[in-house]
Amino acid sequence: MSGSVWLPPGSRPDTLPGIPRQRTPSWARPDPVDELAVRLEDFIAAAVHPDEIAALLESDGLSDDQIRERYGVKNSFALAETLYERVERRYPEPDGPLHDPWRIGLLGCLLRGVVFALPGLAYVLGAPLFTGPGDFGLPAGTLPLLAGALCGWTWNQGLAHRAYAWLGLGDRTAARRALLLGAPAGALLGSLVAVSCAGGAAPAVVAFAAGQSCYLAAATVLLVMGRERLLLAALAPMAAGAVLSLVDPLPETASLALLPASLAAVAVLALREVAPALKDEHGWTAGLAALLPFGAFGTLPAHRRPAAPRLTGSLPYALFGLATGVLVLYAALGDVLAGETAGAVAAPAAVALTLSMGPAEWLLYRFRSDSLAGLRSSGTARAFRRTTVRTVVQCLSAYLAVLLALGLAASALWPHAPLPGGVRLAALLLLGVVLWTGLLLQSFGAVTGATAVCCAAALVQTLLLVTRTGDPHMAGAAVYGTAAAVQAALVCALLGRATAHR
Repeated sequence: MSGSVWLPPGSRPDTLPGIPRQRTPSWARPDPVDELAVRLEDFIAAAVHPDEIAALLESDGLSDDQIRERYGVKNSFALAETLYERVERRYPEPDGPLHDPWRIGLLGCLLRGVVFALPGLAYVLGAPLFTGPGDFGLPAGTLPLLAGALCGWTWNQGLAHRAYAWLGLGDRTAARRALLLGAPAGALLGSLVAVSCAGGAAPAVVAFAAGQSCYLAAATVLLVMGRERLLLAALAPMAAGAVLSLVDPLPETASLALLPASLAAVAVLALREVAPALKDEHGWTAGLAALLPFGAFGTLPAHRRPAAPRLTGSLPYALFGLATGVLVLYAALGDVLAGETAGAVAAPAAVALTLSMGPAEWLLYRFRSDSLAGLRSSGTARAFRRTTVRTVVQCLSAYLAVLLALGLAASALWPHAPLPGGVRLAALLLLGVVLWTGLLLQSFGAVTGATAVCCAAALVQTLLLVTRTGDPHMAGAAVYGTAAAVQAALVCALLGRATAHR
């Protein structure tokens, strides 16, 4: 046992025979997929879909044959799915403050609400013009005013959408040209509609209705271009004169002089805003030629010029303006149209709805901002859906609280108007739900559904008033409630999807 080791012939004593190395069994080797997961852990943890990982593997030059040989799976997509399952999701937070494009100041939106309501004071100064027999139980001259207003709301809503579409494409000059063509056409159309509905109205009433159409067109230009402060400054003298006349009546000459003066100021400011569209780097002639349907548009070079927005794309927005205008008019004049004499009871509702458009706009921005934060904080589609529904309820509740406060305040300040009862308040709030959810759907591009619901509601309420079916207040509340329920369902179905918030 203690003898020397036997050596084969020819070997030297200082060498030993080679001992074969034992091979490590395959079950004892580290898993190559685990090694790859550790190496790519940061990227895999931040991926939102296995396809991102597959793209990375292919960009590294891994072919399907190499993947089958090294990792024992079929191809890069199978390997990506395996890696995606083995690594826990960890989404890194961005560096620095988060960018929120929907953050907007409350003061600017409140200013727009005031600007929406101030033109109503013109009817205080123009009251001496409305003399003579009434129409359908309404004060003299009301019919041409309402017809011109509805035409203006319809046309200018579509015009504003087309101008905003150009602004979204980055072509501000094309937006100005659209307004330069569309605003005068809308003013002319509204005036013609008012004249056609004038009947035996006095010429002064027809002139007032034509001025109303011109104002709506010019104000649309300023609001689209973001010139609310200029519009407020132009309306300030007229508004101050109307408030003073409520306290101590002004001379009729002074009252009537304020109306054309304010209109002229708004028209000049609007023309000043769109005048740069007439002149580009090629001079005034090229700018004027670009106004023609076959002319060039915008100032961008031909190779960078985007496709023009379709005219038919603005039609749903115009119909939405018509439908909501009809609903608001019924809220203001439904009592009189139904044969009742207490028109002052419902008139404050229209004032409240008009003033509430400022807070409504701010709450729309607030919803977009909160939904963006929900996208960042939610880990699953169900959690994001719950967050969205909660945000909608919060914003809608805030709007209805503002609308209720404005409605009660307007009724308290309106001469000879009692506080509205439960049915009237319910109808007002349900109409507020219809308007706000309609605007919310419109802001997400789902204008077709909102337009269909609002047009159906306006048509049904018109038929109920014409046929005098049921109590007008209960009928109005039922119509508003049905439309509000349908649009709330559309909001939940659409905005619960993360892809709708792109």
